[in-house]
Amino acid sequence: MSSRSLDKRRTALILCGALSADANAWIDQSGSDVDIHPLPPLLHNRPERIAPEVERLISELRDDYDEIVIGYADCGSYGAIDEMCERLGVRRLAGQHCYDIYAGSDEMAAMWADQPGTYVLTDFLVLSFDRVIWRELGLDRHPELRDDYFRNYTRVVWLAGRHTPDMERAAERAAERLGLPLEIVDAPGRLGPALGNLMYNSPQN
Repeated sequence: MSSRSLDKRRTALILCGALSADANAWIDQSGSDVDIHPLPPLLHNRPERIAPEVERLISELRDDYDEIVIGYADCGSYGAIDEMCERLGVRRLAGQHCYDIYAGSDEMAAMWADQPGTYVLTDFLVLSFDRVIWRELGLDRHPELRDDYFRNYTRVVWLAGRHTPDMERAAERAAERLGLPLEIVDAPGRLGPALGNLMYNSPQN
């Protein structure tokens, strides 16, 4: 057996960088033999680029791992990630977007049915609000555009995985900057089981 084969690791997880902290926490807790390879969270602003970037990384990693799994839902790719997964024989996380992973698809559907104008924040988006949302939308330079961008929204919902006083204050600041009321939905613990299902079972997309 070659030294390359001896060094071969079992599983690579290609995922959105917005999930990295929670995925690392799950790996530490579960002891799973998984290496994380994150892609930039800002790809979500250009979802048509997600599948090509994932495929590029699969090509780079394939010789070094026994298995590669994909830590993305559909994420606005309109089936492109599914097509890529089927063609290359890899699996992805279930769901239409990461909100389904954190809060449950039925719960998210009910939330948007109740108020279609719901703007959703995860812990990652709360912590990176200034960089990922405010500056990326150009609101640091043109704050007057806020009402144009968000006029049809009626509330901010924070899917709170780590509900600490500091995180709550950060979520409140984000909602205040958007000029919207904040609602908090405790949503801890779903990503770990979803990753476990991805690693050891065949999730349904």
